[in-house]
Amino acid sequence: MFSGKPPFRFLKQIQQNETLDKVLRNYSHFQSKTPMKRSPSLVPATILCAITLSGLLTAAHSQQKSSLEAVPYPEGYREWAHVSSAIITPQSPAFKRFGGFHHIYANAKAMEGYRSGTFADGSIMVFDLLEAQEKDGAISEGGRRFVDVMLKDNKRFAQTGGWGFEEFRGDSKTERTLSNPQEQCFGCHAKKQERGFVYSVLRK
Repeated sequence: MFSGKPPFRFLKQIQQNETLDKVLRNYSHFQSKTPMKRSPSLVPATILCAITLSGLLTAAHSQQKSSLEAVPYPEGYREWAHVSSAIITPQSPAFKRFGGFHHIYANAKAMEGYRSGTFADGSIMVFDLLEAQEKDGAISEGGRRFVDVMLKDNKRFAQTGGWGFEEFRGDSKTERTLSNPQEQCFGCHAKKQERGFVYSVLRK
């Protein structure tokens, strides 16, 4: 058996984000330089332990990263300030994706940003999209299609202009519709860099 608990030293390297290949190379080097007797089952057991721990650490890192990037549902947004509204009709090329009524709401910090042109951390905007139903010459709101959210946090979302994005399906507060909202949404919002990556304008 090993003295000095070398297997644990190599496992510690994994915890410190060393690559598994590098750890195994170090382990092989240690074997070649250590003349003492060791159990033949120790090497595969240690490697198996290293692989298992590496997988667990990778999964935990991914979960932590996903949690940090997740934008929460904007509870109570209907009580926030109304920014503007519009209707996208079948004549618009954007109808398939955004057809219907859309209303934009902003929290207090976002309202300050609309007025000053600079959005501080904590600013939240909501794009609330509802179906448009026409009957007897009148157009009224139908069911909710989805709720888009923009959250300003320069530290968490430095790669996307300081904005985090999310989309919730229908009236659900938990069902998220986009696989990679930061990348999928920012690709469009990047075109509005001169306006802080914000499309909407405060209606006077």
